[in-house]
Amino acid sequence: MESKLGEISAAFSNQYSGWILWNLFLAFVPMVLSFWLFRRRKGSRSGIWWLVFAIYIAFLPNAPYLLTDIIHLIRAVRHGFSIIAIALAFIPLHIVAILAGFETYVVSLLNQGEYLRKQGARQYILWTELLTHALCSLGVFMGRFRRYNSWDLVLDPNIIVEQTLDDLTSKRSLLVIAVTFVVITVLYWLMKQITLGLVLRWRYARVGKEIEL
Repeated sequence: MESKLGEISAAFSNQYSGWILWNLFLAFVPMVLSFWLFRRRKGSRSGIWWLVFAIYIAFLPNAPYLLTDIIHLIRAVRHGFSIIAIALAFIPLHIVAILAGFETYVVSLLNQGEYLRKQGARQYILWTELLTHALCSLGVFMGRFRRYNSWDLVLDPNIIVEQTLDDLTSKRSLLVIAVTFVVITVLYWLMKQITLGLVLRWRYARVGKEIEL
């Protein structure tokens, strides 16, 4: 029994789950910025706005990047942990972290779409979503397989550009990026419907309470 408890506690150690807090923090950065960029009452686009927007774009791939963190769960399984520890600790912990991270991506794009709607550019929402998925697919590939970080765009942009151009001319790299694009697009659509449904339900519940009062 003690060994099982020890394995479960190991799931929350830095060795196996230390990535969660850091990666979730990176995923929440663009979501927080999206509220400032797209939900403000004053919609002026100053120099500061464009700077924050650039940071938003640079950090946004960190949200869908959490999908690839499933490899940490695979490593835990290969390490030989018991089924109980995997089922009660590793799987729930990783699923919650991955879903929470991807939800920040959904919220960010919903805010982005709302901004376009307010600007009278509703017809471009779908296209900007697809473009964002494509850019994030490239970003996820660069992060997972090339091990670059968002801040490398500032610290070493030349290498990033050279490596990106090299990957975009490689059939294998393009295939991985394309698959990532499909996965992100499908999951985004599904979670977008769920998120909008929950928001709509919350609004109905709020209106009902106000009527009762």
